[in-house]
Amino acid sequence: MLAMIKRNLLLYFRDRSGVFFSLLGALISFILYLVFLKQNMLTSWQRVPHAKLLLDTWLIGGTLAITGITTTLTSLSLMVNDKEKHVTADLELTDAGPFRLFTSYLCSATIIGTLMQAVMLVIMWGNFYLTDGVTLGSSTVGKVLGLMVISSLLATMVNAVIISGVHAVNTLNKLGTIVGTAAGFLVGTYIPIGILPTFAQNFVKFVPGSYVAALYRQYLMAGNLKTAFAGNRIARTHFEQLMGVRLNWSTLLTRQETYRIMGLILIGATVLAFGPVWVRVHRQHQSIQER
Repeated sequence: MLAMIKRNLLLYFRDRSGVFFSLLGALISFILYLVFLKQNMLTSWQRVPHAKLLLDTWLIGGTLAITGITTTLTSLSLMVNDKEKHVTADLELTDAGPFRLFTSYLCSATIIGTLMQAVMLVIMWGNFYLTDGVTLGSSTVGKVLGLMVISSLLATMVNAVIISGVHAVNTLNKLGTIVGTAAGFLVGTYIPIGILPTFAQNFVKFVPGSYVAALYRQYLMAGNLKTAFAGNRIARTHFEQLMGVRLNWSTLLTRQETYRIMGLILIGATVLAFGPVWVRVHRQHQSIQER
């Protein structure tokens, strides 16, 4: 299986244009913020102390969530490509078998998602450090890196379910375009979640990436939130709800509750992703026994 993971990683990183386009959704989010959104948002929150630092780290959190979604989806396109070219059928005849082969695609996608999120973090943090003096403590960086692994795994499993019925790379490319465009809205980066219509806010609650973005923001913005809203809990709660720092389910979710919801989504997605593979292998075994 390690050999398959290595193969998948090499194929992904050798395609430089593919790597770039897998990051395009995240880069668009970053550039839109710098060029169009930042000044307008600063005007809206000009009375809040350290508004620049708050909004910069808010943007980083949302963009990292987008990166995890789009890069894992692009990585899984290799699985669809192998199916389309009947490479999968040949690989399944090796010692790896269907389960290990499928797992290798998921593992490589998770690794790629984690690495590309780290790359985007360096790019954005470097820019905001030079322009606005944004700093992150070692504890915060460690928590963010750990969340990168979790978010990549979650995005990989959800994307695996989404593409389970896709059998052509051309179809997947169109799907990737839609996902890359929609991700910025669904994690509340292009437009803060609290500004969206009620229907859209409710829909966002069913998007795994929105919970990932919320956790990133909680880690990255913790210190600045405490300073900016010191002694004003009502204003802080309003800001967190409006900006998607914490999602609202009758009350604002705690960090632990957010992790629990993500865990349930991960379990459900894992069952749905591996279910068809298990059914296919089971039918093959039954067919062999009947012979």
